[in-house]
Amino acid sequence: MAIHITPENKLKKLIVVGDRVLIKPVTPHERTNSGLYLPPGVQEREKVQRGYVIKTGPGYAIPIPVDEDDAWKPDEDKVKYIPLQAKEGDLAIFLVNGSTEVVYQEETYYIVPQGAILMLEREEDL
Repeated sequence: MAIHITPENKLKKLIVVGDRVLIKPVTPHERTNSGLYLPPGVQEREKVQRGYVIKTGPGYAIPIPVDEDDAWKPDEDKVKYIPLQAKEGDLAIFLVNGSTEVVYQEETYYIVPQGAILMLEREEDL
């Protein structure tokens, strides 16, 4: 059975691991509705980039002590996560040096650890 790739489902197969975030970069001169943008000089000098959060990992793993009596529990019950601050749809300002650039289905993305994200802009419904 063939799966047709559409803009809505092309990233469904990707699973972001741990404290990492998948970010789609925006063009340097693109300004957000609230007026936030990074001038080209800042981007070049500081190696800072911005883009929209597409997917996030589960967060920081915290192992849970397992008693011998708990051996019957499934593995997913043995690990809990501290969730990430970044959420899908946020605009992230991040350090390029701490991230990895990847190309997936002819689109460029960055995989960014949460520690490399400097700031988030979130559109909240009022």
